[in-house]
Amino acid sequence: MAQILAASPTCQMKLTKPSPIASSKLWSSVMLKQKKQNSSKLRSFKVMALQSDNSTINRVESLLNLDTKPFTDRIIAEYIWIGGSGIDLRSKSRTLEKPVEDPSELPKWNYDGSSTGQAPGEDSEVILYPQAIFRDPFRGGDNILVICDTYTPAGEPIPTNKRARAAEIFSNKKVNEEIPWFGIEQEYTLLQPNVNWPLGWPVGAYPGPQGPYYCGVGAEKSWGRDISDAHYKACLYAGINISGTNGEVMPGQWEFQVGPSVGIEAGDHVWCARYLLERITEQAGVVLTLDPKPIEGDWNGAGCHTNYSTKSMREDGGFEVIKKAILNLSLRHMEHISAYGEGNERRLTGKHETASIDQFSWGVANRGCSIRVGRDTEKKGKGYLEDRRPASIL
Repeated sequence: MAQILAASPTCQMKLTKPSPIASSKLWSSVMLKQKKQNSSKLRSFKVMALQSDNSTINRVESLLNLDTKPFTDRIIAEYIWIGGSGIDLRSKSRTLEKPVEDPSELPKWNYDGSSTGQAPGEDSEVILYPQAIFRDPFRGGDNILVICDTYTPAGEPIPTNKRARAAEIFSNKKVNEEIPWFGIEQEYTLLQPNVNWPLGWPVGAYPGPQGPYYCGVGAEKSWGRDISDAHYKACLYAGINISGTNGEVMPGQWEFQVGPSVGIEAGDHVWCARYLLERITEQAGVVLTLDPKPIEGDWNGAGCHTNYSTKSMREDGGFEVIKKAILNLSLRHMEHISAYGEGNERRLTGKHETASIDQFSWGVANRGCSIRVGRDTEKKGKGYLEDRRPASIL
């Protein structure tokens, strides 16, 4: 709200020897009258300022909601990419002459990699290759979101471009024939702005212990539901293969699930879903964190549990294939841990539904293991496995 400062009115009075009592009453009356006048003026100024602010907001909203379709075929494409930290998202907009349906129709673009920690200042140009298109729930119409990966001008993937290597693996004939499915459970925490403390928590203090918050309902148990619901609908509008959402064990923490998705599509959909969540929390004035252990102590961390299966695992006799895959995973445990997100050692402690970071384990229906197999998979003899090691920041 705008702040308006008004000068206080001055009063000139001539008093002829008033008695102390009369003088006191007179000054009290004058001061009370002056206070009422100032209060009335200040209230009117505040109302005018509020009306002015609301009018400005309404005008901006009307422009944001403009339907440009009757006037032009041109659309806005928001190019999105991963920044230098490997987890931060960046984006910028460009105009296209007409709607497009496939990434191959889109032009490559570039950006200043020296400003994102991805290139030196003397050779700062990084090239964006469009890879996946989603509908834009913020602008609507034919406008689009474009997931890109990043390359040098010579066409080499830059070090933070993990998608290029993944695409190479998924294009392998043997991998393709197995039709790998991924179901990704993205946990995240909402924070109050400026204080780095979970949404709904008393600042500098703690709510009641964990127990009532997981999938909880009610003002004293669920904080941030509107953001979760807005994100859910935005994902559906965009065309993201979102399959569900729920409140998590720690209050102020939520989860959404993407999948089952095949191959590289899973990563594109998760990153676009993360982008939408960043934009929605930006609009709501709430801070999003993917820190794997945002609050120390007796509170659950945040992971990115990954459910995985191949065609062989989903067919009869698949449980034996799953067990072989688990054995292979055990042989590379520490290699996987090194790729599963920074700060994960604060989360994988053997407590709060996690396994120890130093020890590989697996079990049926055991959420304290590195790899969990569901009861249904064991019963049917086929299905999928869940890798519970990845951090939310993966």
